Amino acid sequence: MIESVGIIGAGTMGNGIAQICAAAGLSVTMVDISDAAVKRGLSTIDGSLDRLVKKEKMSAADREAALSRINATTDKAKLADCDLVIEAATENEELKVKILKDICASLRPQALVATNTSSISITKLAAATDRPDRFIGMHFFNPVPVMALLELIRGLQTSDDTHAKAEAFAKRVGKVPITARNSPGFAVNRILCPMINEAVFALQEGIATAEEIDAGMKLGCNHPIGPLALADLIGLDTMLSVMEVFYTGFNDPKYRPAPLLREMVDAGRLGRKTGRGFYDYGKN
Repeated sequence: MIESVGIIGAGTMGNGIAQICAAAGLSVTMVDISDAAVKRGLSTIDGSLDRLVKKEKMSAADREAALSRINATTDKAKLADCDLVIEAATENEELKVKILKDICASLRPQALVATNTSSISITKLAAATDRPDRFIGMHFFNPVPVMALLELIRGLQTSDDTHAKAEAFAKRVGKVPITARNSPGFAVNRILCPMINEAVFALQEGIATAEEIDAGMKLGCNHPIGPLALADLIGLDTMLSVMEVFYTGFNDPKYRPAPLLREMVDAGRLGRKTGRGFYDYGKN
């Protein structure tokens, strides 16, 4: 049974995963490379839990208990006793491989290792570790404390026992797990990202404005958020990275990233995190 979780990365995904694990009663070690990153992650968790208390979705005592279960540090050696370690670094294959190779030597032999990725091959990442049978993909959705789904991805090497433990973990932290085969984009992003990319093509071709495209999908297809606003939330650099994985992985021109998407990234207009994407968020 998983009782202690290590998380590599204190950014948006990492601190969200840390929050739900701590709130579920698990012991959490959240690691990042700088004190500043660690402090930002903790501050985000603190603020998120505080909002839950104000909305009366959590008691003040439970908030304090959850915070007390999180050990935020820059010392990766503190991961040594974890039952499960989740890598939640940037969506970059080279970086993820480097991190996974680096941390495995310090983990207990029986510890499970997972990667939070939205598109990178689980089989390939598993091969970079010393425990490919105890490696699995865990695709959390942003914002982690809100989104109910956890997509589990089995690599070629993933054992049935690892998958079963990952399913149990998902339910323990309040998520609904689905399992996808290792294929570019897995199940959800295989459908979602080409739709967003097509919305960018529609904007690029002047078929409709960004506001009209998003209104059309919200009001005509009952989507809670339009595809271009969603791209801004995800990050246009992440969207481009995913589409490039599709384009290369499937060798199919239908997955070609929209030129406008690439140009937006080149311009540094990455969405909400930079203050400007398809919409202006007034940060810059």
